Amino acid sequence: MHVLDLLQLDSLGLSLLWGEETLLGQEVVGVTATDLEEPGRFLGPGELVLSGLVWWAEGDEAKADRFVSALADAGATALLAGEETHGTVPAALVDACRAHRVPLVAVPARTSFRAVTEAVYLRQWGDLSRRPTRLFALPEIVRGELSRLVEEGAGPAELLERACAHLGRVSCYLLTAAGRTVARTPAAPALTAVQASAAVARGGFRLHIEGAGSPYDAWQLFVPDPDAAPPRVLHEIADVLARCREGQSRRHAAERLAGQELVGVLESAQTLPAPPAAPAAAAAAAPAAPADTGALEEALAVAGLPAGGPYRVLAATSGDALAEALRHLDGAAYAVGRSVAVLHEDPATGADTVGLLRSVWPLLGQCGGAGAGLRLGVGAPAAGAEGLRGSLQQARFALTAADDGCPVREVEELDTLGELMGGVPTEVRSVFAARILGALGDGMLRETLEVFLANNCSWARTAEALHLHVNTVHYRIERVELLTGRDLSRLDHKLDLYAALRCG
Repeated sequence: MHVLDLLQLDSLGLSLLWGEETLLGQEVVGVTATDLEEPGRFLGPGELVLSGLVWWAEGDEAKADRFVSALADAGATALLAGEETHGTVPAALVDACRAHRVPLVAVPARTSFRAVTEAVYLRQWGDLSRRPTRLFALPEIVRGELSRLVEEGAGPAELLERACAHLGRVSCYLLTAAGRTVARTPAAPALTAVQASAAVARGGFRLHIEGAGSPYDAWQLFVPDPDAAPPRVLHEIADVLARCREGQSRRHAAERLAGQELVGVLESAQTLPAPPAAPAAAAAAAPAAPADTGALEEALAVAGLPAGGPYRVLAATSGDALAEALRHLDGAAYAVGRSVAVLHEDPATGADTVGLLRSVWPLLGQCGGAGAGLRLGVGAPAAGAEGLRGSLQQARFALTAADDGCPVREVEELDTLGELMGGVPTEVRSVFAARILGALGDGMLRETLEVFLANNCSWARTAEALHLHVNTVHYRIERVELLTGRDLSRLDHKLDLYAALRCG
């Protein structure tokens, strides 16, 4: 390891007072703590010297020069001077280190020399662990620290950073099955879910951490460079993260319960009995907001959503997939139930939340085959609690209209009659199609009707498309009109037949 490695450890809080880049890159072979005025005979080449500066006396520049000269003659890599005794590192010591070309680093009063020593030897252990043998395990001190952090409820980010700190600048990620980054080491560059999924597909070292419930809950410890850390160490880190995963699962379960309570209030608000008819004057004087808006606002607050909109309601074929998709929205406020979620859209962020969900959705479909037939419907924005019931109805209708070609469907996207019909329940569509077109069967009359409507009811183009005589087309269309009771010269009857064909 090098002095520069220590300076990059935020936990130590070290400050470089003097040191050239080439000197900071010298190899550190050991650590010696001393407060002798002339420590040279106790030092060896490549050692890091820790001193509390007890030997220093104000105004004695010669003493500082003798001390640093002894370090330079012994081949010390750097001097780490504690600030606790004098409150700061004396300027004379800085001048002496510059003169003898010995890097000088200040150690704040809050950082013990033991912590510095442990950081050096743990880092040296990490350097050794990357040599050909792959049997290195986590040092006992690290294992004990991680166990304590888990018991104290530390999150995955803190655990991963502390577990990998002694391995140097290793890139390590904790990802969900859909590519969301749960945590990463400081040396690991940020990745979008799409980028992370692609990186995993390219190879590297990966360990699966089973989820508590669905495939979307699973984690994976991923190291792009398979030689960056010993496999045994990574297995031990994965075991620690698995214990952390259990606590996360309990928290998520509690959040889902609160979300379902909100959805329950929203659904019950839709089924409230209509109030009895009131005189016109009384109706005009009645407040515009429904009587249950207060209950909805209270449920929104309990679920942790900000007061006031805009909100969106989302409905999915899998509540577990929906919960994972929403976790990809950094900083977004939402509540998820069994298959419905309420999302608060902060207009100040300008984030395209639906666009982000649309980009993530295909990744959910790759989670161990769990995403087969995965669909999402999105309701229109609701300005406040009073608009949530309408957004819920829209989201469920859009969900019904979603298909393999468009698995994420916004209600605003239903801008054609065909797309609108796609949201009608299958059972209703089949009855409607059978009622209108049942007498035609599945043969030539139905085909002729489809081509006729597709060609804007042009006799000539229909005859050309079907390779028929125009008189034959006239005969068949007359039969269609007779059997269906529709007149194809009327727009409403044309729409009936077109809709029935779309439903069939």
